[in-house]
Amino acid sequence: MTLLIILFAAIISTICWYRSHDDKMKLSFLTLMFWGASIMWFVDAIFAFIEEGAEAFAPAPADMLNDAYLGLAVVALGLVIWIVRLLISDPQGRLKAALSKK
Repeated sequence: MTLLIILFAAIISTICWYRSHDDKMKLSFLTLMFWGASIMWFVDAIFAFIEEGAEAFAPAPADMLNDAYLGLAVVALGLVIWIVRLLISDPQGRLKAALSKK
């Protein structure tokens, strides 16, 4: 479930990055974070399959719910990291302008 959620986030961020004509909003950073996490969970799924066999892909409902929460938490953390990086780089100069008014 975590892999599916992070894959959806990676695909959506890739589409947004591809549609933007410039990288002012640092969408490439967000896209790379999500694709890196997708690769990590894909490798985890491969090793789980090697160790447990087909049972690795038939978890209990409680485990699926926990994996869904983990996936959503990872997406939220990725978005927070992206927003902090965006605020630090301040591509449109809005934060600098707001701070210089006071």
